Amino acid sequence: MDLSCFKAYDLRGRVPDQLNPILAEKIGRAYVEITGAKKVIVGYDIRLSSPEIAEALSSGLMAAGADVFDIGLCGTEQVYFATSHYQMDGGIMVTASHNPKDHNGMKMVGPESRPISSDNGLNDIRDRVLEPFFDAAEQGKYETLEVMSAYVDHLLGYIDAGSLKPMTIVCNAGNGGAGLVIDELEQHLPFDFIKVHHEADGHFPNGVPNPILPENRSATADAVLQNGAAMGIAWDGDYDRCFFFDETGRFIEGYYIVGLLADQFLRKTGGGKVIHDPRLTWNTLDLVEAAGGEAIESKTGHAFIKQRMRDEDAVYGGEMSAHHYFRDFAYCDSGMIPWLLVAERLCQSGQTLSSLIDARIEAYPASGEINRTISDPPKVIAAIEARYGVGAKSVSHVDGLSVEFDNWRFNLRMSNTEPVVRLNVEARGDKALMEAKTEELLEEMKRLNV
Repeated sequence: MDLSCFKAYDLRGRVPDQLNPILAEKIGRAYVEITGAKKVIVGYDIRLSSPEIAEALSSGLMAAGADVFDIGLCGTEQVYFATSHYQMDGGIMVTASHNPKDHNGMKMVGPESRPISSDNGLNDIRDRVLEPFFDAAEQGKYETLEVMSAYVDHLLGYIDAGSLKPMTIVCNAGNGGAGLVIDELEQHLPFDFIKVHHEADGHFPNGVPNPILPENRSATADAVLQNGAAMGIAWDGDYDRCFFFDETGRFIEGYYIVGLLADQFLRKTGGGKVIHDPRLTWNTLDLVEAAGGEAIESKTGHAFIKQRMRDEDAVYGGEMSAHHYFRDFAYCDSGMIPWLLVAERLCQSGQTLSSLIDARIEAYPASGEINRTISDPPKVIAAIEARYGVGAKSVSHVDGLSVEFDNWRFNLRMSNTEPVVRLNVEARGDKALMEAKTEELLEEMKRLNV
């Protein structure tokens, strides 16, 4: 049996050769045997194969003795919400996020929506799939569960509805599931939504929703300009990530949104801890300190960030990859809470999004993440450290290599999934220095990659 769909944090693979209903049923059985779960939330995304895979998964869960609570078509964060809100033993979302349309997968959580990844059960589930199964003495029950209304109420709890003012917002669901939530939220908000690629459609007529790809941004940017919108928002397929465009149609790097949300949250809570990744840090550190909070660095990746959030009881965590985590959302990531907070900030401050962001870009210009295919990543990273580590102010290995000088810093790390290294460079108020050092590092990587 091909089990290549099992990855470090979740399952993803091509349908039907890497993931299919037969395997999904076995995964359901294995999940129950490994975790001991008795009550499990199941949800699925808009992909054409998702209902069939979710049904087979549910059959396996019930055959192993677990009760299934089917929340239907939804986003990943609704599985997180339902699992914690209804105090279930676990939850499984059938989704392949922004993978090609012939792929599917699963994201799994345990009690309190704690992530299940390769180091705490996912590999055990994979190995158990290969062994024979026997039905439980008592089969689990099946029921549907309506979570949208409780979920929408929870989302609205993050903002002061009385401070909101009429405003035009472009929202691009990318034919994923986000549009269903926008339609529900719309009834409670004074905003005029311009809806782009709004209908959920697993054929992905406008391409797979992945706004991190530059070629997927123009539809949102153009609609912002055409409609004079205050901002634009775009999501990936299962809407656990959201991306922002200011009123000029400019795409905003996720790094600057992390700082904005950290500042916003600390204003509300009057302090607290904020978790951030090591790739780009200075803007976040600056804003968190100014707002009376404490910034804490964590290794990149949702499993690491969520665990550190719990350990520190942090109010908010953010990654520059557009994942945003919230203590009151079971320490999980949401693609809906961030834009609500930014919209609230625009209404309360009377400022434009560009004016809130421009000052931060000027203070800490950053390269954005640059990927390079490298034949021997460890060798190249070691050589870069040998060259740049000598005169550095600090060298860190929290996640890859971080090297810091007085006026600029960089992070270089290997991808978990492909033979590429990812470079991020930032500087203090000197865009020319940032660009020069970025070019210098890329040249050095090219020279070493032989």
